[in-house]
Amino acid sequence: MEDQILNLLGQEDYAPANVPELLQQLQWPPHRQQELQQVLRGLEQSGQITRTKGNRYIKSSEADLIPGRIQINRAGKGFLQPDAPGLKEIMIPADATSTAMHGDRVLVRRDLRPRGLRPEKPGQTDRQESGSVIRILERKRTQIVGTFQRGRKFLFVIPDDPRMPHDVYVPEPRDVGRPARDGDKVVVELQEWESRNSNPEGEVIEVLGSPEEGGVDMLSVLRQYQLPLHFPKNVLAEARAIGTTVAPHELAGREDCRHHQVVTIDPDDAKDFDDAICLQPVAPDQWRLWVHIADVSHYVKPGTALDTEARKRGNSTYLVDRVIPMLPEALSNELCSLKPNVERLTKCVEFLVSNDGQVLSTKFYPAVIHSQRRFTYKEVFALLQQPPTDAISRMLHDAHELAQKIRRLRFKAGSLELDFPENKIRLDEQGRVLRIERVENDVSHQLIEEYMLLDNVAVATQLMARNIPAVYRVHEEPDARRLNEYREDVLSHQVPCGNLSKRPEVSKLLQKLGTIPIGAALKIGFLRSLMRARYAVEPLGHYGLAKAKYTHFTSPIRRYADLVVHRALFDKGAGQTGSLKAIADEISDTERNSADAERDSKDVKMYAYLRAQLDSGKPEVYSGLVIDVRNFGFFVDVSGLAMSGLVHLSSIADDFFIFDEARGQLTGRRTRRVIRLGDRVEVQIAKVDSFKKQVDFRLAQTGKVQRDDRRDDRNQPLRPRQNARPSFKPSTQAGSGQRFKSGPRPGGSQGSRPGTNRGPRHGGSNSQRPGGNQGSRPGASNNPRLGTSQGPRPSGSQGSRPGAGNSQRSGSKPESQRPQIPSSHSQRKFGGQGQSGQGGQRRRRR
Repeated sequence: MEDQILNLLGQEDYAPANVPELLQQLQWPPHRQQELQQVLRGLEQSGQITRTKGNRYIKSSEADLIPGRIQINRAGKGFLQPDAPGLKEIMIPADATSTAMHGDRVLVRRDLRPRGLRPEKPGQTDRQESGSVIRILERKRTQIVGTFQRGRKFLFVIPDDPRMPHDVYVPEPRDVGRPARDGDKVVVELQEWESRNSNPEGEVIEVLGSPEEGGVDMLSVLRQYQLPLHFPKNVLAEARAIGTTVAPHELAGREDCRHHQVVTIDPDDAKDFDDAICLQPVAPDQWRLWVHIADVSHYVKPGTALDTEARKRGNSTYLVDRVIPMLPEALSNELCSLKPNVERLTKCVEFLVSNDGQVLSTKFYPAVIHSQRRFTYKEVFALLQQPPTDAISRMLHDAHELAQKIRRLRFKAGSLELDFPENKIRLDEQGRVLRIERVENDVSHQLIEEYMLLDNVAVATQLMARNIPAVYRVHEEPDARRLNEYREDVLSHQVPCGNLSKRPEVSKLLQKLGTIPIGAALKIGFLRSLMRARYAVEPLGHYGLAKAKYTHFTSPIRRYADLVVHRALFDKGAGQTGSLKAIADEISDTERNSADAERDSKDVKMYAYLRAQLDSGKPEVYSGLVIDVRNFGFFVDVSGLAMSGLVHLSSIADDFFIFDEARGQLTGRRTRRVIRLGDRVEVQIAKVDSFKKQVDFRLAQTGKVQRDDRRDDRNQPLRPRQNARPSFKPSTQAGSGQRFKSGPRPGGSQGSRPGTNRGPRHGGSNSQRPGGNQGSRPGASNNPRLGTSQGPRPSGSQGSRPGAGNSQRSGSKPESQRPQIPSSHSQRKFGGQGQSGQGGQRRRRR
């Protein structure tokens, strides 16, 4: 029926028709009018058709109307991810987003301008498409969390999410358990919001408490991202009914691998062990590798309560202080977890691998194992530093050597080396930051990582060879326009750079960046130019890994995508309930939601930690990498805190700095001290703004600027910068005053109605931050992303580097002049879940 209607609306001679006219053209009897209206409502909700004035219907695509999901950054700019595969991302200017909020499904009209009969000039076809939101199809969320405020005449709530710049008017809270006090964290149910020229309205439905009370910070994150604290009773009942041990009859039809030297390697605080390995030599130049993955599909059947809840959650969410698992702990931490010294069911991929790392053959089958030992990464790293002492340690040494050969082959084939060290936040018993640990992607992580990648590629290859419908992990090629902008910026720093549309040139550049002082900062800029990994039913390949065939198979305990792939490969006839495309879209969305929640959970702890430093009067000194230089200050990435922030020139009292736009550096007029991209500086925290989710730093008293002694090509003659753009480009939107009508705060001296823009959260001395949509978030240096986990599109930009050649120290800057950089570097771009266990650190997943 839907196809019949769409075919009619797509005919060349079709004129917009109302329901009675459509009924006549479809040659349906009058009694089917109600049925027709119901189908039309569904098609309209999906964005495939549009209802115009006079209640007439047209096909959306015929009118250049594109349905999709919008991602909005802190500057207010939107990016539409179209529903239809193959369509490019569409940029939505801040003043054209209507009342859309981050994550909403919207209908966008593309901006098409007449270009005449002249052919487009080279490069013009790479321009990013733009459009305007004309309709909200579906709200991502109808509840928001924020801070309750009492004005002189109005009550309002300031949303925690900086991507929502409008305060929400609310009446006096009623039936919420306790009175709402000024400054309390509350949950608001939003009502209809029809015009961006007025504030949205809502109703307080829950008072969480003062942000200073223990637990309120994390409860705010849970409510903001609608993360469930408990499983429904019927789900728990199903999990309990499965039992706690593997029954003898469940071994039928499985390969018996219980005699193999199977081991697991996971973070020290992990509990969900979803993969295990075993390696044996079979000839002088060949190895047999078994990769075992927890057989979740054996226990979680399509259509059951367990399956419905798992699909709803999409993945496990690893907050800084807890885990919100996809499956009940009876399965995730017990029966499905590949614990040592107990029988466990697995899906196995068996490889025959040559001594140089080439895969010679693969086999797929269900198996049963008896893991002999559970290793942590630290244990394996220490073991690999010593000679082997027993059979298992000998196997791990062999596995390490083979993994490194496979890794070298992967990079030789074009896979990109984009890993950054990660930071792990450890909390004390009161939930305060105790310490921040640095987690390197050392050889113990790489050992398991290479075998998991091998597994994912083999399964995708098998699915495609057998033409089995499934869900694939895709990472599309970057937009040519973004790559060209990045290339121009690299060249402006006198760093050789070829045509980045050719993969060998990308690999060559990344190798070069690893040898120069400015390299780390420019590498972050490259990450920003890449697309975001997602799930799709089309095997579009993985750009970052240089794989034409790739899926997710190795983590079914914590990712629904992997569970779907297990069923597709092994469960013939069982089938997956629901559309695979719908599932791919849903789990891509839940992955982004979890990534945002994980970052926010770190935010609230880190901001409290940094505020405590300020209150003590003795803030710690950190090493920072200069990642962008502007005429009003410079931005630093502080890996020790996993966050980025601004050092404003006004905070440097002992000198006056001149900005050299051609060289992209600041020079002290008195001391001749030079600050430029790639420098190392010592900084201390200067300001924490929880509302804007951003921090400012100041130079530590030493004011020390360290420069790498490796060769610096920036001393070469300057290349003209006429087409150059900064690595971390400002939004083209001006400050918040150009985005929204300014107006006094509620309760101000005028006692007037608040304006649509919250003055204290925009403009002022805290201008636009590095960090994409999240501002200068903790996690700025994390990198499990070749595969994320996990946030919205970074801010786009077309502007060139602001400031004149001799700009003096400036005062406050509008938000648009703060650069936008990924807040979790390669995690944002490639998307793996970053953690596991009770706030544990998860290994990188591509």
